[in-house]
Amino acid sequence: MKPESTLKPNAGTPVLVDVSANLHVAPILPLIARQAAAADATRSIAPEIIAALKSNDVMRMSASQELGELESAVTAIGRELAAVAAACTSTGWCLWNHLCVFHFYCGLFGPRHVERLRDITANRQWVCLPAGAGTGVRGKMVGEDVELNGVATFGSGGRYADYVGVTFVFEGERAPHLALLRTNRAGVRIEPTWKAMSLRASATDHIYYENTRLPRADVVPYPVPHRILFRDPAYPVINRRYREDWVALSDLWLGCMAVGVADAALKEACGGIKGRVAIMGVKVAERPTVHVNLGHTVTLIAAARAAVYDACGKTDARIEARRTPTEDDYLDQLGASMIALRLCDEAMRLILRVLGGNGLREDQSFERRYRDFQAMPLHINAHPDRVSEQIGRNALGLPTENPF
Repeated sequence: MKPESTLKPNAGTPVLVDVSANLHVAPILPLIARQAAAADATRSIAPEIIAALKSNDVMRMSASQELGELESAVTAIGRELAAVAAACTSTGWCLWNHLCVFHFYCGLFGPRHVERLRDITANRQWVCLPAGAGTGVRGKMVGEDVELNGVATFGSGGRYADYVGVTFVFEGERAPHLALLRTNRAGVRIEPTWKAMSLRASATDHIYYENTRLPRADVVPYPVPHRILFRDPAYPVINRRYREDWVALSDLWLGCMAVGVADAALKEACGGIKGRVAIMGVKVAERPTVHVNLGHTVTLIAAARAAVYDACGKTDARIEARRTPTEDDYLDQLGASMIALRLCDEAMRLILRVLGGNGLREDQSFERRYRDFQAMPLHINAHPDRVSEQIGRNALGLPTENPF
């Protein structure tokens, strides 16, 4: 059952990005922003927003020209996601998952499944990949079909998706496989389990498979680590861009979204401070410590933006030059995202310090943005403990051990 509309004419977050900018999402940013507060409260994105995104060209940006789509630059996708996340971070999170997961599916399924992938993009359908901690799905052969049973977790955007990728192992085997199937297929059930403080409308739910049948021909191997396989010149790809690791791209785009959220929070805080009066009639905008903290915040966000967009630009240049990425390239992408997230995290804490208790009680959206941001550096793809360890091992000449 789809949620009822939660849009209200004057509710939600102000649009703190330039809607006249050359972005595919520019026309729908006001709509996304107006539903942000309601999405957070109801834990579900309004159907109008999902429909607007599916009809927008932003959905097609990570698909190559061989699929009849836009084949957009990594940098361009990052800017779109930053704008959406600034308007509503839950919405940006779901769109981010779709774009990076579809990139992965294109690399994994490859030329043999190009017609199916082309059909998904032509029909502007949404994909997701629930495979978080606690996932356990097993498959067995039943005649010519595969039958799946089990549960997959962290299905970001699953409630809004048309297709779900399911990772599983066959009974008695260890090698993982992946299948792509419709979310409305018999035996697929999505249960709303995401109750966290952050990204409340991201629909990061559990997906259950109960005697779910699909043709064996729809199943492909799920090699780990897949980034190594994709770099092999003998491995066929639909387009050179799909030799780039999807986890690395997800990290870069996550960094772009963090910059968008932090920058929007800064702009809103500065706008609100100008008219505020503190205890004993002191004008907040005239306090030296406010100037110091805001100045530090501006430079933190600028440094984060420079780090992550520089890495996006290098990725685009590598794709344009038809150069296969190396492990060093992969770690550079992860490192740029990790440091951008850390810088934005510090910026958000400084904004919180500037706002103080009085600023928080005034009708601003900082509290929601602050909560939503907490999920970003905690995501397993960009987690500082995971990323910094592997970069450190590489610096010592030791092999990296990231399975994804």
